[in-house]
Amino acid sequence: MGSSIYGVSSSHISLFLFFSFLSLSTAALSQNPSGKSSPSGQINSNSVLVALLDSHYTELAELVEKALLLQTLEEAVGKHNITIFAPRNEALERQLDPEFKRFLLEPGNLKSLQTLLMFHIIPKRVGSHQWPDPKTGPVKHNTLCNDHIRLTSQSTGKKTVDSAELVRPDDVIRPDGVIHGIQQLLIPRSVIEDFNRRRNLRSITAVLPEGAPEVDPRTHRLKKPAPVPVGAPPVLPIYEAMAPGPSLAPAPAPGPGGPRHHFDGESQVKDFIQTLLHYGGYNEMADILVNLTSLATEMGRLVSEGYVITVLAPNDEAMAKLTTDQLSEPGAPEQIIYYHIIPEYQTEESMYNAVRRFGKVKYDTLRLPHKVVAQEADGSVKFGH
Repeated sequence: MGSSIYGVSSSHISLFLFFSFLSLSTAALSQNPSGKSSPSGQINSNSVLVALLDSHYTELAELVEKALLLQTLEEAVGKHNITIFAPRNEALERQLDPEFKRFLLEPGNLKSLQTLLMFHIIPKRVGSHQWPDPKTGPVKHNTLCNDHIRLTSQSTGKKTVDSAELVRPDDVIRPDGVIHGIQQLLIPRSVIEDFNRRRNLRSITAVLPEGAPEVDPRTHRLKKPAPVPVGAPPVLPIYEAMAPGPSLAPAPAPGPGGPRHHFDGESQVKDFIQTLLHYGGYNEMADILVNLTSLATEMGRLVSEGYVITVLAPNDEAMAKLTTDQLSEPGAPEQIIYYHIIPEYQTEESMYNAVRRFGKVKYDTLRLPHKVVAQEADGSVKFGH
C-alpha cells in the first residue's frame, strides 16, 4: 500500500505557523506620502491598514494578523481604494458561537478564516453618502473573496450591509480607503457550509466520550446500555467487558468484522488520516502515517481482519518534543507510534472508569511486549509516566 492511496500530498500536511505580523507590518507599511503603493509594493503610515491595526476594532485586527492576510490587503490597497466593514469587538467576543469561533481559529481552517475576513472588504471606496436610495433597492458589491454583499438603505434612515446594521459610518477615513463600523459579523455561505461539513465529519468520525459497550454477563454479548447513575462503578469488571483473545497476539481484541474482510482497512486508514488533517493540530501524526507506509499498511491490515484499534494520537506540540536522537535509529518512528496504538476498543469514558476503579491499568500496545500505563489524574486519564 503506497502513499498514493491516501491522496494526500505533502503540502496538505505541513504545519501552519503563526508569526507576529505586527512587527512585519512596520516594515511593510513604510513611508510613502501619496498613500498609494510604491513601486516596491509598500504603503505609507497613513494607510487604512495601519489605521485598522491601531483602531478600536482590536478583535478584527487580531484575526487579520492570524489569517496571514496583511500582504494580500497591501496588494489590494496598492491597486485601488478599499472599504472595510469592521464588526465591533463585542460581536466577536460575546455574540459569536464559541464552537464556530474555535472552528475559525483552528490551523486546518485557515482558508475559511481568510474567506470570512475578505468578505468584509470590497475593492472600491464607498462612503456613507454613497449608500443606495431606499427607492432603488439594494446594490450588490463584489468582495475580495469573490462573493458579493448587498448595501441597503431604509426609509427610516438605517443603513445595512447584508444583515448587519451600519453603526459607525465613515469611522476611519484615509487616502486609500474607509472603515465603517457594523453591528455584527458577516458570514458568507461558503464558510457556513465548511463549518457544517466539519461538524458533521466530527460527529461521524471522532471518538465521542461515551461508555464502552455493555456486556450481558450470562451470554457475553453486547446489550443495550442501561442508564448508570453519575459516579457509579462499572457494571462489570473491565476484563469482563473486553473481548477474549490470546495474550500474545498482536491484536487481542477482535472487532465485529471477523476475519472475512468485511471492512476495507485501506479506506478506514485513509479516512483516519483525512480526519487528522481536517481536525487540525495533528499534522505531524498524519505526516508519519502518510510517509511510513509500512505503518499504515499494518493498521489497514488489522482493520481489514476485523480488529478494532484505539489510537492515542500525539498532537503537534507533543511531536515537536521528540529529539533527533530519538528518531535517528532505524525503525524508531514506527516503534514510537506502535506504543501509541492499543489493539482494542476503548473510549475516554471506559478508560476513565477503569482507572477510577483499579487505580492503574496497563493496556497492551502494538509494540510488544510493552504496555502503556493509564492512571487517574484530576478527573481525567494520564498515560505513561
